[in-house]
Amino acid sequence: MKQSTSRKHFLTFSGKLFLSVTSLFLTFIICFIAYQYQREKAYKVELLNMQLQDYNSRLYERLSMHPDLNKTANEYIRSHTLTNLRLTLIDLQGNVIYDSYKAHKHPLENHLNRKEVQKALEHEQGYDVRRTSETTGVSYFYSATRYGDYIVRSALPYNVSLINNLKADPHFIWFTGITSILLLIIFYKFTKKLGTSISQLREFAMRADRNKPIEMDMQFAFPHNELGEISQHIIQIYKRLHETKEALYIEREKLITHLQISHEGLGIFTKDKKEILVNNLFTQYSNLISDSNLETTEEVFAINELKDITGFINKHQEQRSIGKSEKRMSININKNGRTFVIECIIFQDASFEISINDVTQEEEQVRLKRQLTQNIAHELKTPVSSIQGYLETIVNNENIAPEKMNVFLERCYAQSNRLSRLLRDISVLTRMDEAANMIDMERVDISVLVASIVNEVSLELEEKHITVVNSLKKSIQLKGSYSLIYSIFRNLMDNAIAYAGTNIQININCFREDEHFYYFSFSDTGGGVSPEHLSRLFERFYRVDKGRSRKLGGTGLGLAIVKNAVIIHGGNISAKNNQGGGLEFIFTLSKEK
Repeated sequence: MKQSTSRKHFLTFSGKLFLSVTSLFLTFIICFIAYQYQREKAYKVELLNMQLQDYNSRLYERLSMHPDLNKTANEYIRSHTLTNLRLTLIDLQGNVIYDSYKAHKHPLENHLNRKEVQKALEHEQGYDVRRTSETTGVSYFYSATRYGDYIVRSALPYNVSLINNLKADPHFIWFTGITSILLLIIFYKFTKKLGTSISQLREFAMRADRNKPIEMDMQFAFPHNELGEISQHIIQIYKRLHETKEALYIEREKLITHLQISHEGLGIFTKDKKEILVNNLFTQYSNLISDSNLETTEEVFAINELKDITGFINKHQEQRSIGKSEKRMSININKNGRTFVIECIIFQDASFEISINDVTQEEEQVRLKRQLTQNIAHELKTPVSSIQGYLETIVNNENIAPEKMNVFLERCYAQSNRLSRLLRDISVLTRMDEAANMIDMERVDISVLVASIVNEVSLELEEKHITVVNSLKKSIQLKGSYSLIYSIFRNLMDNAIAYAGTNIQININCFREDEHFYYFSFSDTGGGVSPEHLSRLFERFYRVDKGRSRKLGGTGLGLAIVKNAVIIHGGNISAKNNQGGGLEFIFTLSKEK
């Protein structure tokens, strides 16, 4: 990544600016020099042409005075200072009348197609810079002038002397080059200062993009100009924004922490019904209200019981403007033995909040505390009274038969075992209530643990023709107490085996996972329980069928242990009847506790 960045910024801003402007400047200078060079060369060509035109004019004056063309032309050439001057007289039809280099053996060809001749016929004068003569085989500079019935043409050989004479003056090139170098040096110093400011801004922007604070040891030196002032203002604005962002982040963390430990389910959504923030209880309560488990939070808007809330939200979305005041709606829902108060608040930006509050929880807790002492006394009294009654019968009847005495002693032993289990479960609950923070935590593989429990109860499952469908995927791991997590799934399994009936199916599934929690479902296809019992299943010593529970040896504390173990692991548990029959427990376990 660093290499690609260095390649991308191989040239600094000042370097790119300097090279760009220098390229344009040099292009302009080159074009200017080329233009000036051609212009000066053209000027010297015109000057030479004017000189030859002057020669032509003087020759014509002599010819006008002396009708002998050959004699007059030869004398003119001999008397002229230009060396190697060639003269030619051509009539208007292109025929050569006289040529100073004429070889008298053969007549010269028609010159009507010569460039300088054509120009002279058309404009009275013309020239051709460099053309090789077909007569002499030498390159000449031709200049022709029309006078009356013929054309006077003079020519100079295009030799080294003439080439040097036609060259442009190189002094202006040197002057232009030196001036350009001085301007480039001045511009380089200017762009270097500008580049230093841009580099400082770039360094600042990179630190800001990486969310690094602008510390005192990181000094940004800017020039004392408009760019420097703007840069200083940008840094000050960033510092204020950074401080504000840090403060908002702290407040956000406080808010999220508060929502997660809140005793009500809370969900905040965008105007498009997309999740912004949802706490654990919101998901838990939504699944209790829904007839099917929700895989995503947005599915809450499809719950039939919440159609009034959904309609209320849709109504205000269609209006597109909800005014300055907040809009509220509240409904009550009774589902699975619980009463929920659901409130929706729509904010000014069309986002909204839905809160779900279980109003039966506080009442249940008061009732549980009031009945706890009575239940413990009652549950302890039953086995103690049975043991006392059997022992009194044995003691007061000296002639009791040995067989009957053995029966009484076996019943006493069974009741003492029940009393022992009862005291053990009470001890476990007390330990979870009073010393939850002292429980050792370790990495627990839920998939392996559940598979082990299914294997342990396999004989009981076969006796009652119960099928277990374990849909847990591999490697569902969390940090917790192995013994407590074992007690959760073991008590739920024992409860289903004992009370759900025969020829049923038990389903174990982790139907959802997010950043913090696993969401589990433990259900059976038995007869379920009456709705009025659902909210009290986790009470200590509560029994749906008291006589049957005692007959099966239950203590009435199994589901209470399950609930406390789930709470210790940062989760919640609830029970509901499935539409197809049977009882379903929905609970969450935190990944890190």
